[in-house]
Amino acid sequence: MTRILITSALPYINGVKHLGTLAGSMLPADVFGRFKRAQGFETLLLCATDEHGSPTELAALDAGQDVRTFCDEQFAIQKKASDGFNLSWDHFGRSSSAQNREMTQHFARVLWKNGHLDVRTTKQVYSNADKRFLPDRYVIGTCPHCGYDRARGDQCENCTRVLDPIDLISPRSAVSNSPDIEIRDSTHLFLKQSNFVPQLREWIDAHRAEWPPLVYSIANKWLEEGLQDRGITRDYDWGVPVPDDIADGQLKGKVFYVWFDAPIEYIGVTKEWAEANGKGNSWRDWWEGSAAKDVRYFEFMGKDNVPFHTVGFPVTIMGARPQEEWKLVDRLKGFNWLNYDGGKFSTSQKRGVFMDTALELLPADYWRYYLMANSPENSDSNFTFDHFAAVVNKDLADVLGNFVNRVTKFCVSRFDGKVPGEGCYGEDEAALCAELDARVKAYTDFLEALEFRKAMGELRAIWVAGNEYLTRAAPWTHFKTDREKAAVGVRMGLNLVHVFGHLAWPVIPTAARAIHEAIQPAPAIIPWPDRPMAEELDELEHGLVIKAPDVLFAKITDEQVAAWKERFGGAP
Repeated sequence: MTRILITSALPYINGVKHLGTLAGSMLPADVFGRFKRAQGFETLLLCATDEHGSPTELAALDAGQDVRTFCDEQFAIQKKASDGFNLSWDHFGRSSSAQNREMTQHFARVLWKNGHLDVRTTKQVYSNADKRFLPDRYVIGTCPHCGYDRARGDQCENCTRVLDPIDLISPRSAVSNSPDIEIRDSTHLFLKQSNFVPQLREWIDAHRAEWPPLVYSIANKWLEEGLQDRGITRDYDWGVPVPDDIADGQLKGKVFYVWFDAPIEYIGVTKEWAEANGKGNSWRDWWEGSAAKDVRYFEFMGKDNVPFHTVGFPVTIMGARPQEEWKLVDRLKGFNWLNYDGGKFSTSQKRGVFMDTALELLPADYWRYYLMANSPENSDSNFTFDHFAAVVNKDLADVLGNFVNRVTKFCVSRFDGKVPGEGCYGEDEAALCAELDARVKAYTDFLEALEFRKAMGELRAIWVAGNEYLTRAAPWTHFKTDREKAAVGVRMGLNLVHVFGHLAWPVIPTAARAIHEAIQPAPAIIPWPDRPMAEELDELEHGLVIKAPDVLFAKITDEQVAAWKERFGGAP
């Protein structure tokens, strides 16, 4: 059977991530990973903090800490938030790990040996006001391509073009906002990406049917506009050191650019996972040579990360051939932005909801469902507390929670808390099974296609179909006059509760477990229902003792919404 390898874009170590980051990479990776596990696939779901680069150095400086201490502390914070959202990583690693250092230096040596790296003298920005070399992203100015006036020196977030600081019009320091900067010579390693254009074009075109139009268009745009060679070293203190046996030691004291070593951490974190779990060299079976032929590799990320995963990292992998055959991504899911109330999330302005504070307000499942149901797939989407409350109250409280509550409580009060066995399913039940056969297939197909918004629409429609059936069956009406008919409605309702628990587990795992355990104990991985609904909805043994769970989803009040708007509004 095919093995499933899934990686999320690495959350940067500097600060707790906001809901947009969660929605654009980590959460969909987890939902898909849970789905594939439920189907019975051997699945490896991985993530790590992205810890190198100058922003980390500057953040540590601001915090009055050495960089390693800062990263240790921030890693613990991000791991706690990740766990709080029930992100079911097989391993949550760190790009500063010894394993990633080893793999990054290994790839650099192979690329150097194969002639895909060379040494060039470049121009680097020095800030006289700050008395330091500035990292690319800490030089801001006007983008020469689209005119955006706050483009960073590494990439314009408006048009996604990769830049060098010297490309910017009217550059200035992002640290002090001073234009008192000068350009100095510096020697660096360059990855000769331009030599790989034919290979990249063939590889990208081969995935046109599998990748979202957003991803394919961004990847092609880079090639069509002329792919440039890329500097992969920097004059920082914090990062993976360039080994002395590359370029005869000319680059001593320099470190690799974060966008060179961060994607390699996908392999590094697999090695971390294997070593942490006593699996020896089994990590190679997921990545290298013929052993990885049965692996399907999925990547999840925001649109700003797409260029580095469709050009930079693939060139690193391709450049290791023919000596080494490493796995390239099969399915790459890119997301647009999730904005906050008509603007952007902002840490500095305290604008928007971040992962740690979100969990102070409500349990993870509320956020998980909403973010997947409003996934920014085809365009940017907008988070507002009004919409959030409306979706939670309608879909989770009224449609799902109320259904489970009504059926189980009625069974406890009228059928002694046991699955009734009287009566036989009839035309109404057969019609429901036929409808759910179609809807469960559509839900499954949308998850397979990584179309999460459409998948959530089908999941909600499945819950609605259950509610509509129960309204028609009306067991509370028939109980006194036709107990057998009431028993049929309750039995079907309890079977629906059971199936809902299975279908909801990838998205709202805590609630799904509570739903499942209202009927019977839940396994660690709640399996996917893959039989005809006529079988799935007649599975429960007659006389099985059930229980009514506590309220699954409390409604969000107008007062809560008003308070949250004031707390998280920030500057416009």
